[in-house]
Amino acid sequence: MEKVLLIISGGIAAYKALELIRLFKKADKQIKCIATDSAMTFITPASVEYLSGDVLRTSLQDPEQEMKMGHIELARWPDIVLVAPATANIISSVANGLAGDLAQTVLMATTKQIVFAPSMNVRMWENRLFQKNIEVLKSNGSKFLGPSEGEMACGEYGIGRMMEPQQIIKSLI
Repeated sequence: MEKVLLIISGGIAAYKALELIRLFKKADKQIKCIATDSAMTFITPASVEYLSGDVLRTSLQDPEQEMKMGHIELARWPDIVLVAPATANIISSVANGLAGDLAQTVLMATTKQIVFAPSMNVRMWENRLFQKNIEVLKSNGSKFLGPSEGEMACGEYGIGRMMEPQQIIKSLI
């Protein structure tokens, strides 16, 4: 694995994506990033671009990129696609075949290995419908790293925390 496409979805753990970018670069991996609209409430384009050395992609509505089918180019480019943090929303969207934004569209278009690093409240993680979505994705070849057990931003304790970036990197490299 030399090329990583990191998809950052919108949860409080989005700040951990910045450390993931730094660690991938330290390991001499090429990295491109996509952020969902909701991720942009937790991180800034400047921080992602500075750390990755590449433009942060956020929209299917970018005429310059989409004139050359940028979403397909992004889907073909990496050796692996990592979704971190992977919220219940993006996991469920992909499991149900939705492609309403750039991140979902790339996930639907790629033939590369997809790895999800889930991050959500324990109640969401344990939801039976959500667990069925995970099984759908696993049956289609997606992998999951975590989640971990611990204290969450909401103050609850349980399974749902995103694995620490160092653990994710160690699992992938």
